[in-house]
Amino acid sequence: MKHWIQSFQIAAVYVGTVVGAGFATGKEIVEFFSRFGFIGLIGILMGGYLFVALGTKLMEKSIDIGAQSYEELNTYLFGKYFSKGMNILMMIMLLGVCAVMLAGSGAIFQEQLGYPKMAGVLLTAVLSFIVMMLGVKGLFAVNTFVVPMMIFFNLYLLMHSIQHPHFLQGLLTIPYAEDGWKSVVAPFSYTALNLALAQAVLVPVAAEVKNKKVVRRGGIIGGLLLTVILLSSHATLVMLPNVDSYEIPIAVIMKKMASEIYFIYIFIIYGEIFSSVIGNIYGLEKQIRGYLPFKSAWLYALIIAGAFSFGVINYGTLLSYLYPIFGYISLVFIILLWMKPHKNKE
Repeated sequence: MKHWIQSFQIAAVYVGTVVGAGFATGKEIVEFFSRFGFIGLIGILMGGYLFVALGTKLMEKSIDIGAQSYEELNTYLFGKYFSKGMNILMMIMLLGVCAVMLAGSGAIFQEQLGYPKMAGVLLTAVLSFIVMMLGVKGLFAVNTFVVPMMIFFNLYLLMHSIQHPHFLQGLLTIPYAEDGWKSVVAPFSYTALNLALAQAVLVPVAAEVKNKKVVRRGGIIGGLLLTVILLSSHATLVMLPNVDSYEIPIAVIMKKMASEIYFIYIFIIYGEIFSSVIGNIYGLEKQIRGYLPFKSAWLYALIIAGAFSFGVINYGTLLSYLYPIFGYISLVFIILLWMKPHKNKE
């Protein structure tokens, strides 16, 4: 029973790390999938398979080689020299994503609650520092609460969407997109982006558990849950006209379809953004510690300050530019991970 609980905790951390600002608000799903209609649905199914297969393999391989941080896993995948460049790039990506998360929290406060954007960014930064002082227990606690709530509300929205008379038409439509070629690359770049970033959390978590059976179950459950959330979100988002014009499209849909629980859902979206922020900070701190032998509190403050300085930029702009670029860069990571054998020959 203890091992099953650990597996579900790992699954929750996996989902919580991937389901960040872009995912929870729907903006990221629109950018990679929903704006392509039915082609996007096929892309989500492909991406879901990759989340299950490669997320599991990432954690198993970390245990195989005894990796304590994503730097050690990258050394194994890229080699001694190329891994140094990849590790620096990963640190930049993680910091960039933290900035997107903080900007996302500001967008929620501004677009949905009517408060100043800076209030949301500042509150998230302060709360992140407090939770990170609790270490991995704080990470587990936040994700174990927020992830099940996110899944419940997404399925709730899906049930409302299915009742719409034009649901099937919206789901099967293939709208015109000038950059339609991106729909072919999207499942791979999207999965690559999220797995490359998630390794910052999944590698040290796998190192703490040290049980391949537990992490395998956690990876499979987490990958399947991500697929369910992606599918339910996509099926809802395609019902919204001009879906790519909103900063937080999923909240707009909730306000129209189920206004009675709108503010509860806003809280859950914020919780998912928050869980992703602390997940990325956790991974970054583990990495930076190798270069700057400071106390954790100082490193957390340094990371949050760096992300805060970029988090004041417009959320939609940050996500639209940074995420696709990071996704293409990360393709090399998942190709190498896929090619590595499941077991060491030793």
